[in-house]
Amino acid sequence: MKTFKKYYQIPAPPEEVYLALTKAQSIQLWTGAEVEFKEEAGTEFSFWDGDIVGKNLEFDYGRKIVQQWYFGENNEPSIVTIKLHEDKKGTSLEFVQTNIPEEDYNDFTEGLDEYYLGGLLDFFEE
Repeated sequence: MKTFKKYYQIPAPPEEVYLALTKAQSIQLWTGAEVEFKEEAGTEFSFWDGDIVGKNLEFDYGRKIVQQWYFGENNEPSIVTIKLHEDKKGTSLEFVQTNIPEEDYNDFTEGLDEYYLGGLLDFFEE
């Protein structure tokens, strides 16, 4: 199992980035696909018509989101922690995901960069 950690600069305040990551209507705008999401710990979610599914674990408004993402039959929980830090250019987003299966790591992290976090960056840069 591998861990992925990366920082992204987003030209918007942390509160706006947080709302883009936690409101179903906003998520649908930057993903361009069907979304099921509720900003409530213990609820399950689905992005891109089920390509990413998991459970919400913790929310700290404008600062942090913790989720468990499901990987097929994988028994180890894959935990995603998104921390939002205010900086001079807007927000420094810290993305950490644990327990990514080695055989999926390269394809999965490329997809994160291109679609999940790439889509979020495009949303704020347009």
